[in-house]
Amino acid sequence: MSIPIIEVERLSKTVTDTDGTPLTILHEVDFAVAAGQTLAIVGTSGSGKSTLLSLIAGLDTPSGGTVRWAGTDIFTLDEDARAALRGQRVGFVFQSFQLLANLTALENVMLPLELAGRRDAAAAAQRMLERVGLGARLRHYPKVLSGGEQQRVALARAFVVEPDILLADEPTGSLDHATGARVMELMFELNREHGTTLVLVTHDAAIAARCQRRLAIEAGRARELDGGA
Repeated sequence: MSIPIIEVERLSKTVTDTDGTPLTILHEVDFAVAAGQTLAIVGTSGSGKSTLLSLIAGLDTPSGGTVRWAGTDIFTLDEDARAALRGQRVGFVFQSFQLLANLTALENVMLPLELAGRRDAAAAAQRMLERVGLGARLRHYPKVLSGGEQQRVALARAFVVEPDILLADEPTGSLDHATGARVMELMFELNREHGTTLVLVTHDAAIAARCQRRLAIEAGRARELDGGA
């Protein structure tokens, strides 16, 4: 039996509230995701969805439990080793795009390739931007791009390293409905073409229904829902 690409085991996160009271955001969450699957994480605002995604990405550290990528326990690694592994295996798309304002679209997409020492960074970044329909916007800075264009740059940056895992936090939350639909279509299309495992946080029931699996976070606990794609 193959090892799941993502394993979340007894994952918990507790923080201290402003009055010094412990506040549990996630409580012993358990699930696994097979390579190539699509999973939507759903729940009300403040339920812990984004915290869970940050923990899966290794951008935050848990109070208990762990996360494994293809069998590697990421929290046994130091921060530098975890970041290096993340650069090799994981792409992340933020709701707020997180593009660097002083870099062009091409330079934003080149950045993870350059950090990985790829000599073909410019050519590979250009191909991916053309793939997402931005071949004419290579030299433009984020401030002159629309929200949909910025999100497509963010997608290109995430996919250009051909990650095993793509994590997306409300990827259409800042977009109008039509633009959001186009971005999601592109995301699922790239998922199918590259076999990338897709885990996304969304409040959109229609987007969640397109995923093979849906995981609801309620009061910090996880519950798998029926009725995915």
